[in-house]
Amino acid sequence: MLGRSGWSRVARSIHTRILLSYIALIVLAGGLCVIAVHEVLVIRLETRVAEAVQQEFQEINRLLADGRDPLTGAAFTSVQPVFDTYFRRNVPSQEEAVLAFADGQLHHAALTRFPIDRIPEPTMGVFATSARSYAPGAGLPPIDTYRTRLGEAYYGILPVRVGASSGAFVVTILPVSQRREIADLQTYGAGAVLGVLVLASGCAWLLTGRMLGPVRQLTETARLISQSDLTRRIPVGRQREAAEMALTFNAMLDRLEAVFRREREFILDASHELRGPLTISMGNLSMLDPEETDLPEWRSTIALVTDELERMGRIVGDLQLLADVAHPQFLQPERIDVELFVAELAVKLSALAPRRWHVDDLGAGIVVADRHRLTEAVINLADNAVRHTEDSEVVALGAAVTGTEFRLWVRDTGCGVPLEDQAHIFDRFRRGTHAHLRYPGSGLGLSIVRAIAESHGGRAELHSRPGAGATFTLVIPRQTREGWHDGQDSDR
Repeated sequence: MLGRSGWSRVARSIHTRILLSYIALIVLAGGLCVIAVHEVLVIRLETRVAEAVQQEFQEINRLLADGRDPLTGAAFTSVQPVFDTYFRRNVPSQEEAVLAFADGQLHHAALTRFPIDRIPEPTMGVFATSARSYAPGAGLPPIDTYRTRLGEAYYGILPVRVGASSGAFVVTILPVSQRREIADLQTYGAGAVLGVLVLASGCAWLLTGRMLGPVRQLTETARLISQSDLTRRIPVGRQREAAEMALTFNAMLDRLEAVFRREREFILDASHELRGPLTISMGNLSMLDPEETDLPEWRSTIALVTDELERMGRIVGDLQLLADVAHPQFLQPERIDVELFVAELAVKLSALAPRRWHVDDLGAGIVVADRHRLTEAVINLADNAVRHTEDSEVVALGAAVTGTEFRLWVRDTGCGVPLEDQAHIFDRFRRGTHAHLRYPGSGLGLSIVRAIAESHGGRAELHSRPGAGATFTLVIPRQTREGWHDGQDSDR
């Protein structure tokens, strides 16, 4: 199962963000479509209602314009015969009701096809009195609404006047079934949008996965390269952009591999070629007869040559170690008890030179690292501290284990590192400004320290002030190559 950090990486991935963008666009477009369709249907419903009401009004107006009863031929003398003629000849449509008011009183009501059996009393009062505000012959009156238990109903009131008699003709429509159809259609539309969303999301996930395949391969290849494997290449696909990216990245890897290979071959060849003459020279020097080389000049010359040859031998060994850093088997991680490890180092370092050796902190916990490489790095740091201190000065060793990293340091109270040298102190063949005046060296010791720290996935740090000593620290993550985390084992 994915932990919190795993889900966080998934949520931040470009694959997930593209999918969420698709989903947001689909939801937005689908929601707008559903709303737009609903509004269009409501507008069309209101238009049909208005047309139905106006059609009934036109029937009354035709009767008023004719002015006679079609059956008897008698002229209309009041509004009641007009309404009687209308109701005799017309039947309201489904969900429609027609009411007639004469002189402020209800004269006739057709509610048999209306969804409710009674119109609210306040609304009936409005129907009875509203005709007074309309002027006959001023055109067809507007459509208004009122509330019922089944929703809003539409109505229109037409004032009618015949002689001295006046009345109101009311048509009201409560479109329950049509509103239900609109609601059902809206539900179906939302369901369709949801279905499209699920289907489109699945397709988008697969398509973006295929589109981002080269990016994942690029990431995986880069991760493997970080583990010193330059032989990996990205497969070249058929997509033009992906193929171009893969070809460009592979060409870059070819160049990098060639550069690293030439560098390693040079170091290995130089080490191999130098080792032979060094061995021969040292062997011949050791075979010289002391009686034949009794002159002081011979002895000083031999001592000088021997010292230089030994220094060259150390350079060859350092070059060999730096060349081996790139090898996958350079480290041999194991579980290390920090407290015991620091105590052993303290005993070894005290034999380097007469100094005031201290232990700042033994540390506590279990870490996974290469014991021998760490020992080599600490000895290099301690040797460097010895060269920059006097017999009465302090050289200290310390370690600290936190939840995320392991820190191992060597501290001295010597002359410190000049500010102009601190930025490049870990570079190969880089020595301090005045180091050559104090002791001979190759300038590879601190670069070896940094290489060992970086091979563990960590770093080397320097904190120094001129004249106030220096502290060199190896900082190593506690999650190491073997994948063990000390948080599970620190109490064992």
